[in-house]
Amino acid sequence: MTEFADDETQPGSGAIEMVIVPRARDIGGFEVRRALPAAGRRMVGPFVFLDQMGPADFVIGGGIDVRPHPHIGLSTLTFLHEGEIIHRDSLGTDAAIRPGEVNWMTAGRGIVHSERSGSAFRARGGRLAGMQMWVALPAAEEERDPEFLHYRADELPLVESGGARVQVAAGRLFGAAAPLAGVSDAVFADCVLEAGARMPVDADVEERAIYVVSGEVEIAGDVFAAGRLLIFRPGDKITVTARAASRFAVLGGPAMDGPRHLWWNFVSSRKERIEQAKTDWKAGRFASVVGDSEFIPLPE
Repeated sequence: MTEFADDETQPGSGAIEMVIVPRARDIGGFEVRRALPAAGRRMVGPFVFLDQMGPADFVIGGGIDVRPHPHIGLSTLTFLHEGEIIHRDSLGTDAAIRPGEVNWMTAGRGIVHSERSGSAFRARGGRLAGMQMWVALPAAEEERDPEFLHYRADELPLVESGGARVQVAAGRLFGAAAPLAGVSDAVFADCVLEAGARMPVDADVEERAIYVVSGEVEIAGDVFAAGRLLIFRPGDKITVTARAASRFAVLGGPAMDGPRHLWWNFVSSRKERIEQAKTDWKAGRFASVVGDSEFIPLPE
């Protein structure tokens, strides 16, 4: 068992740089809370997009249906807390993601995918909850070949100490390295704390934030409820205390190699590349998802 180092929030450091309260959106028949991009902050490390999905309860026969849609210039990181999603893409992938697992899809020069509830989930109904994030690719990697990777929960390192349980899903935290080490050096971990548990957040990650999924946390005397993205000042020592049983995500990484443009599902360091992607999708030049003839039209 790995234990956390004894680390304290620096008193009077003003460690919280920004608090973002996400806005609610509807996608595929259920609600998400979108924390990134926000008006005052476009990125945290390579993360340019962050949605909390649900929690949503579906009756028998219900589920989500996000029709095929394209991406360029990014990797998607999907991590579920409850439920199941079936991912299909233009590479021929047909994969279920379940709680504690990671789907990592790199779009590069272009990929198309759908996200739907499978027949087994629809037959029994149930709850769906999790997070989906977009990680921008370095400018030199934006046109790389598309790729899909999946990791089971038992393939991800687990760090436990003093009532805190941390699953490291991407990058390196607390001395544990996830098998997923993308080209953007993204860091992501799912943290579950018992009431009263304390957990430091590594200061050697250049840009860091936590997203409070549930419960209530305290940092340097300030208390934050669920549904908040807390962005920390670089280099400050941070300790998070759970005021109640809580769950939050740690995310971040090195600062990007320049600004990113984001339009619909496209991310790029170049505006003209996004314009080309718009034209290509409208003209049907992206590859299709095998066995799924539906698609989301280009927004007008």
